Amino acid sequence: MEIQGVGIGRGVAVGPVIHMAAGLDVPGDEARPENLTADAEFSRVESALASVNRDLLARAKAAQDGQGAKDAAPILTALAQMAQDPALKTSIRSLLDGGKTAERSVYEAFADFEGKLQAIGGYMGERANDLHDVGQRVIAHLLGVPAPGVPESDKPFVLVAPDLSPADTSSLDMTKVLAIVTIEGGPTSHTAILARSRGIVAVVGAQDAAGLSDGQTVIVDAAAGKVTADPNQEQIEKAEQARREADQAKALRGRPGQLKDGTRIPLLANVGKPADADPALEYGAEGVGLFRSEFLFLGNEQAPGVEEQAKAYRALLERFPGRKVVIRLLDAGADKPLPFLTQADEPNPALGLRGLRTLKVHSQVLEDQLEALARADAETNADLWVMAPMVADEHEADYFVRLGKSKGLKRVGVMAEVPSIALMADKVAKVADFVSIGTNDLTQYTLAADRTLGSVASYQTAWHPAVLRAIKLIADAGQANNMPVGVCGEAAADPDLAVVLAGIGVTSLSMTPVALDDVRAELAKHTMDEAKALAARALDGEFYHPQGW
Repeated sequence: MEIQGVGIGRGVAVGPVIHMAAGLDVPGDEARPENLTADAEFSRVESALASVNRDLLARAKAAQDGQGAKDAAPILTALAQMAQDPALKTSIRSLLDGGKTAERSVYEAFADFEGKLQAIGGYMGERANDLHDVGQRVIAHLLGVPAPGVPESDKPFVLVAPDLSPADTSSLDMTKVLAIVTIEGGPTSHTAILARSRGIVAVVGAQDAAGLSDGQTVIVDAAAGKVTADPNQEQIEKAEQARREADQAKALRGRPGQLKDGTRIPLLANVGKPADADPALEYGAEGVGLFRSEFLFLGNEQAPGVEEQAKAYRALLERFPGRKVVIRLLDAGADKPLPFLTQADEPNPALGLRGLRTLKVHSQVLEDQLEALARADAETNADLWVMAPMVADEHEADYFVRLGKSKGLKRVGVMAEVPSIALMADKVAKVADFVSIGTNDLTQYTLAADRTLGSVASYQTAWHPAVLRAIKLIADAGQANNMPVGVCGEAAADPDLAVVLAGIGVTSLSMTPVALDDVRAELAKHTMDEAKALAARALDGEFYHPQGW
């Protein structure tokens, strides 16, 4: 039996299935015993919340220090903050005053907040799953039982779960977990992103995987996006050979990204903080194609000062002397709300004030960030490129480029995530120094399919010809105006798609560091003529296979 999903990376794994342990039972709604006062129960709740907060912060620090997925650190920090949310505490206290038990009060308060987030949908809807995980951990602490999570096993196994929380994904024991298969989620969900950053073989959105049994042998083939149950010996041997071939890609590490005929396609790394320079350099990145500056702002009550920011930017730039480093300005809004910038009750944040729109409203934050970048650039010798997120057209591009140049920045460009920028690419190319395409958002906005929803996971692919044609509009405009066009979304980490993107006219690719080996090896197998031929077929939809139609 073959189960189709969405593969993350190119890895292959073979092993027995173990399902994620079931969640806690819903606490009963019986009246609280009279000998337990609301004050005493609230004290227990506060202790449980504090304990969960400490645990998640410890996991975040461990991730940041290199013990686990570094991309998990900001996510775990955000989860820890959920465990100390004042509004949640107020709701829990009110339920306790109404006579409910501590466990039931926590359950109802969290469920109420989860429902509100789900009603908003989109990015905020995904936060509901994160909030649910926090609530389960608090209830487990109150009950004195282990929190639901990854099962323990003496032997390596394939983990099958409805989905994984960021805390679970970041703490997977890589000596035991051969691969993960999730029933829900898409290629840009937290599970997928963290799996890719840790080099975990994964297939997500495999809805029929719920029917797999514990102990059943499966092949998880991320390249094909499928799970094969009860494989025969020949299938197992082919899977093992594919795994060995994937390991051979490491032999090219350290060489520049290029096609078989020598056409250069620089391979860069996506990083989230200065410390992430280590894995980027380890995997042979030629520079940084996307530095997410959000880590300086998340978890703060106010924006950091100019010097604090400049110090962080210097720390990154100093690691890449003479190399290209692309820094994206703060992308606040949608799934990254900030109390000092974004509205908590915005009805549709994914289509609201985010990215450059938010920065324009809060112009001091924008000016300070540009000033900090200019200072760091003046004090280091990296090749700094600066870009704004969520730019819709040439007017917004011109506004940002002029502002950046007025601060002394040399290369100022924009991100292409909104489909309108592709339609206006010929005009954008006349005002911007470069365009970097964020395929995660470009895909969800082009296909009107929330990238966090498993129900539309089949749409979350940049292989869709509509997405590729949007990319081609930008690449063509870049070529006509001598403007570099890069891709920094998850699509760049797909080795086969990387060849197609090169054939379309993309001039550089940036990805999570662990994907660099496979992409470098795949590019080296094709000439530019071959890449263009593959691109023509992809643009015609030959490689896109819609599911369910």
